[in-house]
Amino acid sequence: MAQGTVQVTHTGTSRWRRRTGEYASLAAALEAAADGDVLTIAPGTYRENLVVERAVTLRGPDGSQGSVRIAPADGVPLTLRASAVVQDLHVEGQDAAAPAVLIEEGTPELLDVRVVTRSAAGLEVRGGARPTVRRCTVDNPAGIGIAVVDGGGGVFEECEIVAAGQEGVAVRSGARPRLERCRVHHAAGSGLTATGEHSSLEAVGCEIYEVRGSGVQITGRATAHLTDCDVHRTTADGITLDTDAVLTLADCRIHDIPENAVDLRSRSVLTLTRTTVRTFGRNGLSVWDPGTRVDANQCEIFDSTGDYPAVWVSDGATAVLDSCRVHDVPDALFVLDRGSRADVVDSDLSQVRNTAVSVSDGATAQLDDCRIREAATGAWFRDHGSGGTLNNCAIDATRTGVIVTKGADPVIERCVIDSPGEAGAYVSAGGRGSFLNCRVTGSGGYGFHVIDGCRTTLRKCRTERCARGGYEFADAGPDAGPDTGPVVEDCTSDESAGLRPAPGTREPAVQTAPRSPGLLGSIPGQRRTEQEPLVTAVEPGRPVRDAQDVLGELDALVGLDSVKREVRALIDMIEVGRRRQQAGLKAASVKRHLVFTGSPGTGKTTVARLYGEILASLGVLEKGHLVEVSRVDLVGEHIGSTAIRTQEAFEKARGGVLFIDEAYALSPEDAGRDFGKEAIDTLVKLMEDHRDAVVVIVAGYTAEMERFLSVNPGVASRFSRTITFGDYGPEELLRIVEQQADEHEYRLAPGAAEGLLKYFTALPKGPAFGNGRTARQTFEAMVERHAGRVAQVADPSTDDLTLLYAEDLPAQP
Repeated sequence: MAQGTVQVTHTGTSRWRRRTGEYASLAAALEAAADGDVLTIAPGTYRENLVVERAVTLRGPDGSQGSVRIAPADGVPLTLRASAVVQDLHVEGQDAAAPAVLIEEGTPELLDVRVVTRSAAGLEVRGGARPTVRRCTVDNPAGIGIAVVDGGGGVFEECEIVAAGQEGVAVRSGARPRLERCRVHHAAGSGLTATGEHSSLEAVGCEIYEVRGSGVQITGRATAHLTDCDVHRTTADGITLDTDAVLTLADCRIHDIPENAVDLRSRSVLTLTRTTVRTFGRNGLSVWDPGTRVDANQCEIFDSTGDYPAVWVSDGATAVLDSCRVHDVPDALFVLDRGSRADVVDSDLSQVRNTAVSVSDGATAQLDDCRIREAATGAWFRDHGSGGTLNNCAIDATRTGVIVTKGADPVIERCVIDSPGEAGAYVSAGGRGSFLNCRVTGSGGYGFHVIDGCRTTLRKCRTERCARGGYEFADAGPDAGPDTGPVVEDCTSDESAGLRPAPGTREPAVQTAPRSPGLLGSIPGQRRTEQEPLVTAVEPGRPVRDAQDVLGELDALVGLDSVKREVRALIDMIEVGRRRQQAGLKAASVKRHLVFTGSPGTGKTTVARLYGEILASLGVLEKGHLVEVSRVDLVGEHIGSTAIRTQEAFEKARGGVLFIDEAYALSPEDAGRDFGKEAIDTLVKLMEDHRDAVVVIVAGYTAEMERFLSVNPGVASRFSRTITFGDYGPEELLRIVEQQADEHEYRLAPGAAEGLLKYFTALPKGPAFGNGRTARQTFEAMVERHAGRVAQVADPSTDDLTLLYAEDLPAQP
């Protein structure tokens, strides 16, 4: 067959009527062809505008894919108006106002066609056409890759948009195509877009990437269904829904998005199933406006690269997360504005740098059977009208489990808050809330901390192993009304003091129902204080003890030999300086501010208290009392409040010691929008302006405190020395248990001391090891096991009631 000719194989109703003819042009061949004929096109370039109106087959020669170019100077190179088959052609167009391939009618089939063009669209499907397009590619840097419009449809299988000056695939005006295993990339507009009522797009096994815009955009009442698709490496949002759009994602992957992974607004509805959202710069899910809703089931949202909440619900929108995981993000879920709502069921929120759940501006959040782990704050209900319910949730390893402030009123029911660093629940600034059948265990601060006379309800709650106390209540001051303060009913604790109302002439803020005491006593009572959250102060009005008496108490502490030497050396310097001044001599300047480093439970707070007393006895400090604070006391929730809190804590410590526990939390590694720097700056200025009024001690883990001082040279320069508190050895832990036994009138039976030594030697010394606290908890566990054993004895002797045996030791954790 000659170059540039078209061979037409005419087919009839019987094989003997087949005949073949050759034509010099495609137009002539098409004119001669009838339905069912095959047009085999010789290699070459054809400057013709083809219009196929019969069910024929157009194809290049066997084995010469791409050798046939259809490339007219203008207009539409190839128009299909019949159920034809087009195979192995290369189509080129130059008309910015027309498509390169136009399919107007029928059910044509396009196979291995390559469209390289600078047209309005690479391939356009209109009206009633329903083509099947397989293994075709479109390269159109001037316009749309594939446009399906005006009710068109069809199936596109294993096709690729290699470049598009506008959208990769555009669906509008009631069109309904289906894409299977297609790739869309290097588009200057959205990768896939559907708009207009009755428009619908279905994509299965597709990949959309390297898009200078949104990966997928559904708007104007259009619908779309994506299954097993990848959307990644866009410059705008991964997926955008607007104006009554409806999208379903199943088994999809959305990742490496610099903006919102998914953004939906204006009554749009999104359903996600088994879909992962990761590596996004703003929100993973951003949900706005009344009537807008997202339903996520078995999805995972993680690995944020920005400083925004993973899930953002605002302006009256609704989000439902069922069996989902959200992790490695700055904040997990923010719900804000009246009418906005989030329902989270059987989901995990973990490794959250700031707040796992934040509810504000009148919004509502409902969490059922969820797990919150490793977050600065588990749930924060921020202001008036904000509320919801946490039901049967586990909150583990947070700095603060639940915060309620400024009139918020949530219900926290049957929740367990384990190992919070500062407080299990913290209520302040007019917050309310009801805590029902909740338990706080292993708090580094208080279990429940309610200040400002907040009207919080605690019913059938329990605290265990809380370092500063199970319950701490501070009133709102002398001007507060009678109906202030928490209401407490049937609550218990493993502490040694009983829950009692605060002293005073007004009606007590705490109401208690009958309860049974714990093994070593029941709950500590409310203490009426003037301090801010987590602030404890030794009463400044007590008589000042002699320095030698206080040093004697320091020496009586178990272990801490190097700490005692450091403190004595410092006291000696201060005392000699004082005497030199009295003698009219120059005294060396001694900075009294200290850094305490070491693990929890090593006696840092106790030594700080004794240090303050010693300085008071020497006349260096006026009172010598201790005010203990942590991040939650100093850092506010809005701009300006941090400086106020820090100044108030400093004033409470005037004449004494301000002890800042876990001070490194004021300067997190990923600070972002954190207000901790404001607390540090305020503190540094106060230390300079009032250098003789307050001694400041900052404390925390050794490595973290080294980082804290290295990134804050202004703070580091204010401290004279660092004192390291080493972990207790087995013998020292044994001595603590022996002291506890003596204090509570127990004795160690023969063999119990040896058993304790073996127990403490084998005990894991990881980050959770509590040193002295671990020893006290071990003693409490032995007492509990002892009680279970002796309770079975009908007439116990004194030895039975007091002796603790090796078998009373708890199992190793």
